[in-house]
Amino acid sequence: MSSTWDSRQELARQDPEFARLLQEHQNRERRIAALRAKGWLTTEEELEEKRLKKEKLRYKDQMEARLRKHSAQV
Repeated sequence: MSSTWDSRQELARQDPEFARLLQEHQNRERRIAALRAKGWLTTEEELEEKRLKKEKLRYKDQMEARLRKHSAQV
């Protein structure tokens, strides 16, 4: 386990908003993985995959900002 993962898990226990962001990020990752597992994607699924990737990145950015803020306070 990396210290970054440990930090995320610790903050998720302490910060409900961070826990929500982490859950949403993981939900996007699971759906993207399900789409990738398909042999081919419809046009709608390709658009969904692109949208999910953008959302996942947005959640990651928000989590990283909260981690930096938390680290600065500790």
